[in-house]
Amino acid sequence: MAKNEATQLAKRWCRASNTLDGGLRVAYLASEIEARSLPVAAEALDEVCGAAEQAEPDARELLVTLVDLLASERGALLAERLREQTAQHSWLALARLLRRPATPSSRAPAPAPAEARVPDYGTGRTLTLGERKALARRPTRKAMEKLLADPHPAVIRTLLQNPKVIEDDIVRLAARRPNDPAVLAAVAGSPRWAHRVKVRMAIVLNPDTPAAVAIPLLALLVRPELKLVEDTPGLTPALRAAAHDLLLRRPPVRTPPKSGIQ
Repeated sequence: MAKNEATQLAKRWCRASNTLDGGLRVAYLASEIEARSLPVAAEALDEVCGAAEQAEPDARELLVTLVDLLASERGALLAERLREQTAQHSWLALARLLRRPATPSSRAPAPAPAEARVPDYGTGRTLTLGERKALARRPTRKAMEKLLADPHPAVIRTLLQNPKVIEDDIVRLAARRPNDPAVLAAVAGSPRWAHRVKVRMAIVLNPDTPAAVAIPLLALLVRPELKLVEDTPGLTPALRAAAHDLLLRRPPVRTPPKSGIQ
């Protein structure tokens, strides 16, 4: 595929995506990628990622959609297939989005926290998974605290959709340490919450977040946030290196001209 063809396809995706809302954007992008050969789609996505790294507004909007897609179950296989493409071509911007450690982390596995046990919901017995999911659909404020400590990702995913949950709840959930990587992945896979700056940063800065989940989120961070990731001890070297690479490519923040009489 010629370079200008990839550029035109990337621009068309950006324009079309901007006319859609919420989950429709993810469905649109997924269908567009699946309708083309993978090398064609990958080259166009590389164009999007490259433009987004330079803070091009439409590309950054589409990048949010791409990150949402990659965080979904549907996107997990797509990410692996795209990595294969970046290994065969010089699509470096897309490769940075899909970057993962070349070797397993040497960081010792987090010890099982007390919350790894099913919380005591005050019923005198351990609630079944189905009962806890049902409770997550209509929780009282008292039950909410227990549900946020539940170790099962299915309970957390149900809770994430509940309109009674507030941002502070999810920030505390994502920042908890030690934490279950599957729970953190569930939060990252929720567009309702992963788009919130505080939630996104809590996910990225949690050492228990899998690199495959945290690294794509880096593409959505602004310069001060990337610098914070780069400088935070305890995060994996791969994550900090990825933040450093993106920081080098972000255009400097322009200082607005001073107004008034000098």
